[in-house]
Amino acid sequence: MHISPLKFDPIFCYRIWGGEKLKTLLKKDYQESSIGESWEISAVPGFETQVSEGPYSGNTLKELIEKFKGRLVGNKVYEEFGIEFPLLIKYIDAARPLSIQVHPGDELARERHDSFGKNEMWYIMGADEGAELIIGFNQEVNTKQYEELLQTNEIMKVLNAETVRAGDAFYIPTGRVHAIGAGVMLAEIQQTSDVTYRIYDYDRVDSKTGQKRELHTELAKNAIDFELHDSYRTEYTEQVNAANRLIHSPFFKTEILILDKRFKRDLSNRDSFVIYMCVEGDAQIYTNDMVFDLKLGETILIPAECEEIHLNSEGCRLLEVFL
Repeated sequence: MHISPLKFDPIFCYRIWGGEKLKTLLKKDYQESSIGESWEISAVPGFETQVSEGPYSGNTLKELIEKFKGRLVGNKVYEEFGIEFPLLIKYIDAARPLSIQVHPGDELARERHDSFGKNEMWYIMGADEGAELIIGFNQEVNTKQYEELLQTNEIMKVLNAETVRAGDAFYIPTGRVHAIGAGVMLAEIQQTSDVTYRIYDYDRVDSKTGQKRELHTELAKNAIDFELHDSYRTEYTEQVNAANRLIHSPFFKTEILILDKRFKRDLSNRDSFVIYMCVEGDAQIYTNDMVFDLKLGETILIPAECEEIHLNSEGCRLLEVFL
């Protein structure tokens, strides 16, 4: 018996900067306000998403990996990670800017937090006019200058701001200073980690706690990569009815499928689970005599044992994620 593709009940996370677009544009079902993140597929302890429908309804990823092993995640993935699922998949809506932050790499995160590091990528689904991201530096900065700018609240002067629009993509390796700006909605793909070092938070107060949020100045200092880059944006082709290479890293690989008709996808050489995130339009997925609808803002996991699927759409963009 084949393992069916899996949809999960998202976990909705309050954030001081959260807006309403996950509800109004992506049709997420929640009542709270200031929801900034929808965790679509998560195995973070305490925040484990459960299968929403079908024969495995209510099961977590860890439970299913224990049961199916390489059939679900791929033999090479199971050999490397065991029952730990390596990725965390989110949609994010920032009505206000996120803190300026950085994530530690695998070695530092393991030593300090017994965690994976947090390499991640962003695909911009929507942006208000003039909306920006912070990513990297705009000039040469050393550790001493960085510390002085933090103390005088002038750190923003040396950070690189990128005006963004739908379709832009960015890779954020560990060590790269970054922040999502106000008015941006995006899909985020990252390692399974919730370790964030907050560097600067505009001196704002969280209305829920009445307190300023904690900064991690010392922890962040030796996690930052100060290297200056000419460009931080990922360039990619946009061929229709094809899989276009987006971001391939040692931690995950992402392609973007731009479809307006039925499309056959051969997955037989992957030896990995495959995740589809619908970031524009909607689609249907056909596999093993089953059909799954994938609407804007939905996510589905295709088991590694599935060697071929058919996708059908009159117009959509899907992020395809695998190891």
